[in-house]
Amino acid sequence: MPALPIGDCIKFGWETFKKRPGILIGALLLVGLVYAIPGILTPHPVVVEGQPPPPPTTLGIVMSLVSFVVSILASLGLTSFSLRAHDNIETVTIGDLWNPDPVWRYLGAYLLILLIVIAGFILLVIPGIIASLGLSFATYLVIDRGMLPVASIKESWRITKGNKWRIFLLGLALTGVNILGALALVVGLLGIGSDHVARGRPRLPLPAGTGWASAGASLD
Repeated sequence: MPALPIGDCIKFGWETFKKRPGILIGALLLVGLVYAIPGILTPHPVVVEGQPPPPPTTLGIVMSLVSFVVSILASLGLTSFSLRAHDNIETVTIGDLWNPDPVWRYLGAYLLILLIVIAGFILLVIPGIIASLGLSFATYLVIDRGMLPVASIKESWRITKGNKWRIFLLGLALTGVNILGALALVVGLLGIGSDHVARGRPRLPLPAGTGWASAGASLD
């Protein structure tokens, strides 16, 4: 696979962010709030020092399930929003955060990735890291191309061949930029730079339209 252009991905993310920072920051804050609500509403039993923790309550179990469902829908929505923002930042809306149609395929891919990565970490830490990098675009492929979970995992592994190290470096770079942006009271690249990777930008093998919407683009 052609080398992933890290600088181009970061530049694309920043240029996109500057066009409509308000809606990108607003979407991120809204998703963060949605993530937090189940935790706020979940009862937290008091643990007395020296005594065993109290057993989980029915309400606690129900709220844990609610929290999981909300987190999946929020993650799915933010991924969909990022892909649409990557394609056309001028037309993306907050409503693009709501995209429940592929939820079962998204959940299937998410669980398969989780199992594979956990298995990799159990065997040795390095295989787990490699697996997480190689499968990092699977959920984007589910949304963008309508792929089934297994097909999205195979395709993600294919398009990241020879670029896993660069994807790791891109992740570090985006993390650093976002930390600096948060310190400056500006939300960083909001994932648009990574979406650029998934979208087929400077011609790595992935047709226009995938996940870290700018890295996937470069992986086509």
